[in-house]
Amino acid sequence: MAAGSGSLMWFRKGLRIHDNPALEYASKGSSFMYPVFVIDPHYMEPDPSAFSPGSTRAGTNRIRFLLESLVDLDLNLKKLGSRLLVLKGEPSQVLTHCLKEWNVKKLCFEYDTEPYYHALDRSVKDYASSAGIEVSSPVSHTLFNPADIIEKNGGSPPLSYQSFLKLAGEPSWASSPLSIRVSSLPPVGDVGSCEVSQVPTMEELGYVDNDQDELTPFRGGESEALKTMTESLSNKDWVANFEKPKGDPSAYLKPATTVLSPYLKFGCLSSRYFYQCLKGVYKNVKRHTQPPVSLVGQLLWRDFFYTVAFGTPNFAQMKGNSICKQIPWNDDEQLLAAWRDAKTGYPWIDAIMVQLRKWGWMHHLARHCVACFLTRGDLFVHWEKGRDVFERLLIDSDWAINNGNWLWLSCSSFFYQYNRIYSPISFGKKYDPKGNYIRHFLPILKDMPDEYIYEPWTAPLSIQIKAKCIIGRDYPKPVVPHDLASKECRRKMGEAYALNQKLNRLVSEEDLRNLRRKLEEDEDQESNPIRSQRQKLNG
Repeated sequence: MAAGSGSLMWFRKGLRIHDNPALEYASKGSSFMYPVFVIDPHYMEPDPSAFSPGSTRAGTNRIRFLLESLVDLDLNLKKLGSRLLVLKGEPSQVLTHCLKEWNVKKLCFEYDTEPYYHALDRSVKDYASSAGIEVSSPVSHTLFNPADIIEKNGGSPPLSYQSFLKLAGEPSWASSPLSIRVSSLPPVGDVGSCEVSQVPTMEELGYVDNDQDELTPFRGGESEALKTMTESLSNKDWVANFEKPKGDPSAYLKPATTVLSPYLKFGCLSSRYFYQCLKGVYKNVKRHTQPPVSLVGQLLWRDFFYTVAFGTPNFAQMKGNSICKQIPWNDDEQLLAAWRDAKTGYPWIDAIMVQLRKWGWMHHLARHCVACFLTRGDLFVHWEKGRDVFERLLIDSDWAINNGNWLWLSCSSFFYQYNRIYSPISFGKKYDPKGNYIRHFLPILKDMPDEYIYEPWTAPLSIQIKAKCIIGRDYPKPVVPHDLASKECRRKMGEAYALNQKLNRLVSEEDLRNLRRKLEEDEDQESNPIRSQRQKLNG
């Protein structure tokens, strides 16, 4: 047990030294400091029953990215006279034990808006308060404190981006210098009986090399984050003219975005520092794009989703979510598996899903395409099912943003123009007419001629034989005919919207069951051309 004035710095996200108010406060006036990260078995231990390698919650790409970020954090702490203490177990129990053992006066950690962390933080805070330990939990993962925005809006979150911008204004810290460089930190105190270890390897966590032929090209850590940001900002014209949703979703050798999202997700990069750096670039150019399409606009979108998620009960589901339209989605595990496993028979969709599984990342427009296809575009499968796949496989999976985007892209909330559908054939062709992206991620189609690469089922058998890819044997036929399926989806969305409007969004489970029954009866009366066409395509 260490003597003197000590503090415990609990890292969760915010895996960085720069602009880390919790770390700054933990080190201030402390004669020793314990920088702690707790490995939660629920998040990290292998789950053999999951549909992809990884734990119950995350795929191996994200776990590897996190471990790389922790190794980098440990190295950066060592440069400042400290080191990262890694402990294992249920976080609130581990933290409570450490607080009892180490006789610290301060517990510091970055504030987190996710429901999981709310419950966790409450139990740790309760113990700390009862033990007379000061708790500091500053907001630094976002540009604004979501609670402040909600308070300004009279107690509820703003539900449009523009209303969010009006309420938010300029961040209070924006014109002040952030604490970017740290010269030294207090030494680590005596760890006593607490079982402290180094950052584990994937193998030590129980993962075996699965011989995947292509791993994610993105490496975790604050050092990599700052390097990537610097490289992006060095092209001032590109920064000034950045305009989302423009950009090439098929660009994989050099992605058409910053690819900073995983670093922002884990807090390897401070969104506040990125914001200030972007503003610095804007000051030195004649003109630049504005929110919502600019790079600063993307940071503000992030805060918008964080705010709505924080202020909306049951945000991560359809049921009981006041801002989500109630829609009788299909519960078709076969269609879900075909989408998830890149076996839809639509090369553009399947290539994106292969990139997701191999890299843990894809361009935002690629995400839009596959989300639309699964839900309101073609398959009419519940957005929550797609959200779960993204949540597992994306290295930048972020609770508020992932759920917000699925609500948006399924036309369940925020965006309601359900007639606007991404074509699984023509959309990718606009950017990549030769299908190079498809050929890279679906090598079985690498020899298919350009004119058939997006619709290989239309190629004559002689062409398929020459391309060494027989459709229906080497690569699947389409799971649904797009033209018929999208027309049927539009009809179902129209009926669901009408029901939500009629009942003023107070749609019960029984109402949904009745609508689902009606839609099925309508399909039967029309002899269901989709089902017969699907049987024909797959027969």
